[in-house]
Amino acid sequence: MDYSLYPRNDVLCIDMRSFYASVEAVKLGLDPMKVMLAVVGDTSRPGSIVLAASPMLKEKYGISNVSRFFELPNDPKIYIVNANMADYLHTSIAIVKLLHQYAPKEAIHPYSVDEIWVTVNGLQRLFGDRWEIAKQIKRDILQRFNLTCSIGIGDNKFLAKVVMDLHAKKVGIAECTYEDVKEKLWPFPVESIWGIGTRMKRNLNNMGIITLEQLANYDRTRLKKRFGVMGEQLYWHAWGIDLSPVFGNFLKTEQKSFGHGISLLRDYSESEALICILDLCEEVCRRARSSHQAGKTVHLGIVYSKDTGGGFSRSQSMLSPTNITMEVYTMCLQLFQRFYDGKSMIRRVYVTLTNLTNEQNIQLHLFEKDTKKNEIGYVMDAIRDKYGATALLRASSYTDAGILLERSKKIGGHYAEAKNNDST
Repeated sequence: MDYSLYPRNDVLCIDMRSFYASVEAVKLGLDPMKVMLAVVGDTSRPGSIVLAASPMLKEKYGISNVSRFFELPNDPKIYIVNANMADYLHTSIAIVKLLHQYAPKEAIHPYSVDEIWVTVNGLQRLFGDRWEIAKQIKRDILQRFNLTCSIGIGDNKFLAKVVMDLHAKKVGIAECTYEDVKEKLWPFPVESIWGIGTRMKRNLNNMGIITLEQLANYDRTRLKKRFGVMGEQLYWHAWGIDLSPVFGNFLKTEQKSFGHGISLLRDYSESEALICILDLCEEVCRRARSSHQAGKTVHLGIVYSKDTGGGFSRSQSMLSPTNITMEVYTMCLQLFQRFYDGKSMIRRVYVTLTNLTNEQNIQLHLFEKDTKKNEIGYVMDAIRDKYGATALLRASSYTDAGILLERSKKIGGHYAEAKNNDST
């Protein structure tokens, strides 16, 4: 492979070690690397997921981010805390602000709440080479936040990410250049790299591709024929080649749909499910209005309780695009009445608005005399923006089946603040 044809950049991929658990340990005045601590989505629910476990807890008991609350061992030395998503977001933002001391805004790309890419091209005279910059950032984060991070260094974003996952998490800081790919990447199984999940691993293994070396030396044409563009991308990644931009607004993408879904805490009856659907329609349309978009196709998904299993997922298009809550709800109601089996309890619901268009392109029906329903949504949104998300709700949202009150307390599906501050 002639790597002289491809760009070389100085890219760092920073990963905060056991971020949620580490933040909680620091709040308790404990060492994140030595304490056994688990962050649970909701300690009032035995089946709630363990969102994060401290390194020591992982090492001693094998607890991972797919474990459940009831699976935690009965050890008095283990601290168990409810998730505080707002705290994690605030800390993440503060870390990004710290990175602004090293690189301009367009060179910083937060990939998730605990993982960030930073391009440090041309900063040698200010801070030294990319290894020295990585050391300074790691030291600054530890001194400022008492948090430990791992940093991967690469010639592009992919190499920085992969070397961080495969090597830096063990040694703190690790580097992978194009020339290091055969030594540092090829011996690993294909599922070790970013972008290959269980299904892709199975497909590749069935083709006799077990390691990254085998993937890199497989016929690229056959990979593309089998997997399309993804197959060709996997081939180039196996050689360490990634042409994704390292500067600019990485997050600016065209909105394809607006959707909301919820896994219910208990089984819902038909009448309760309709209240839940209305609340979801309210959220979907609010997001569409905030982006000045409207959709023509409504998608409703229903999953029945585990006792019966099954469910349905159906969509239907309207004559013209809309972002009016009751119009979307009416379409959902039609889909529900058509496909619901009439007896099963319901455990998950989701509503999606697709086939979007800019609201300015929508023309009112020639005979539409009452335009108030097109305006009332914006009035309600303005009130909520000013006084809070729950300042104005439909009466049904206050019933036991309503979900908006509870969702307003959460970020990313988890409580913004812990329901209580007790730890055990």
